Amino acid sequence: MESYKVSIKASAAKELEALPTLKDRQRAVALIRGLGTEPRPHGCLKLAGATDAYRVRFGHYRILYSISDRVRVVSIERIAHRREAYR
Repeated sequence: MESYKVSIKASAAKELEALPTLKDRQRAVALIRGLGTEPRPHGCLKLAGATDAYRVRFGHYRILYSISDRVRVVSIERIAHRREAYR
């Protein structure tokens, strides 16, 4: 499978750095890197009301991202705790 380019918004990068533990940051980085090879991994869900928005869970946190298949780019939009991720 051909790989996708992964881009992270500046605000999402700050949210990544603000995760409380090193273990959470490492898990998030591993998931984000994996999105480059498999943009729709097992366990990801398409968000209602959007044409290309998805989310993937890790612990109490969510990574919200969009996929552009035409230009093969995965754009990380938000990394947040589940109670704040969809607001």
